[in-house]
Amino acid sequence: MRLEILNGDDFKQMIVAGQKNLEKNHEYVNELNVFPVPDGDTGTNMNLTFTSGKDAVLECETDHVGEIGRILAKGLLMGARGNSGVILSQLFRGFSKKIEKYESLDAKKFATAFQGGVDAAYKAIMKPVEGTILTVAREAAKAGEQAALENADIIGVMAAVKDAAQTALDHTPEQLPVLKEVGFVDSGGQGLVFIYEGFLSILTGEAPKAVLPLKKAEIFEEVVEHEVHHEVAHPADIVYGYCTEIMVRLGEGETVDSTFDYDEFRNYLNELGDSLLVVADDEIVKVHVHTEKPGEVMNYGQKFGSLIKIKVDNMREQNAALVNKENQIAKAPEKDLAIITVAAGEGVSEMFRSMGVDYVLKGGQTMNPSTHDFVEAMEKVPAKNYLLLPNNSNIFLAAKQAAEIHEGNAAVVETRTIQQGLTAMLAFHPDGGLEENLKSMAEEMTMVTSGQITFAVRDTEINGLHIKKDHYIGLIDGEIKVTDAELNKIVLQTITEMIDEDSEMITLIFGEDVSEQEAELLQAEIEEAFDDLDVEIYEGNQPVYPYLISVE
Repeated sequence: MRLEILNGDDFKQMIVAGQKNLEKNHEYVNELNVFPVPDGDTGTNMNLTFTSGKDAVLECETDHVGEIGRILAKGLLMGARGNSGVILSQLFRGFSKKIEKYESLDAKKFATAFQGGVDAAYKAIMKPVEGTILTVAREAAKAGEQAALENADIIGVMAAVKDAAQTALDHTPEQLPVLKEVGFVDSGGQGLVFIYEGFLSILTGEAPKAVLPLKKAEIFEEVVEHEVHHEVAHPADIVYGYCTEIMVRLGEGETVDSTFDYDEFRNYLNELGDSLLVVADDEIVKVHVHTEKPGEVMNYGQKFGSLIKIKVDNMREQNAALVNKENQIAKAPEKDLAIITVAAGEGVSEMFRSMGVDYVLKGGQTMNPSTHDFVEAMEKVPAKNYLLLPNNSNIFLAAKQAAEIHEGNAAVVETRTIQQGLTAMLAFHPDGGLEENLKSMAEEMTMVTSGQITFAVRDTEINGLHIKKDHYIGLIDGEIKVTDAELNKIVLQTITEMIDEDSEMITLIFGEDVSEQEAELLQAEIEEAFDDLDVEIYEGNQPVYPYLISVE
């Protein structure tokens, strides 16, 4: 089988197949996260990014390959989430630049486009690291160009690209010690291989090979809706008004009269609303659904077990408040300098707002805002200049990309944690200029040491630590330092590692799964253990991390 010319229809089908293969395997990519924390979202970020590009392509009617490439690149750019998503967008931005003049492609032009993508991606990254998606893309492009020299066959080029990408991926543990330590290949590189496999499947008519899961987990989930940012609708336009969440301990309680069946359970709830998410294992089922009948959701859950968590929000009331806020923002006069930050948890968001932040973009770990989200946030706050605080290193590239494409002056304060973002805000001067605040805030954020407490999602060994699934992990400035089964104990261990002779204050921000009483008891333990330091606690309501710790 040979193909000497690639037309627009073939190219569109390749894009769709690449997205479908990535979507099918994105949880596998997530599981390749080096650190065993519950925020391994490379696969999710790449999938959402490429889906944005695919959707844009499907909306266009042109069969001009170059125009399709331009539309794909634009869709990827605006939908880019996380560093992996931004790098992916850059790969296809460079790809599209190489083909923009052509109505169709021969083998040589096709191969050259892959190299164009590599050049653009390497140029976009300040300090490229080998053993990552960049290495996989580079070796794949090199093989594609060699194949084009030997044989003018599109299929042969794509096969060479895919095979070389797989070979390069297999060697990534040899290039990055941390990958070798945990025995995984690079997650971003794996995501790219899945896309290339989808591309090739359209040209050969052969379905991509299925991958074996990294671990056996009887967990099922269906996500009908997965977005970081939602458009504000008029309250009257909301069909299902109650955001309802329940957690059921299966087989427990006096109300149980039915045996749990995942498909039957999900199908029933699907009839009660939309935006359904059901996650279940042998003991617990978690439900998120938008419905008009939250009581019926709870009653149905009780047929299978006891309710151990209930949360119901009136979205019409919430949207009414948002509409009012949007109107106030629209009427606000243009500021000289506005600050956009990223945060998860209403308590943390309110802390930022009280310090002078103009717009809090919901997101963080597991839900990285896209380039478009940042641009849209800036458009909602009239200002001449903008400072963006990502508060997460995985959001840097999306923030920087937004700053570059926005029409106004914008810069990024490279805050890696919520704690750094809050500390940086202490140096913010409303009357100061963009450059002055950028410099002072960047200096101030280095004065804090950031600690994070979360839990392990699998057994692993890293940094000399034997980490067990579901045990707590203490990270200091992003590096895992301690692990323990007891929450309060690991907080004390982490603080011990964080303080030095110059330390004066310890601040704890407790998350959504910690009660105020539990936090206060822990505060007393810390004050007793470190009686020469001031200790403050705040309610952050953040997910994933029971405690965020700062030492100054």
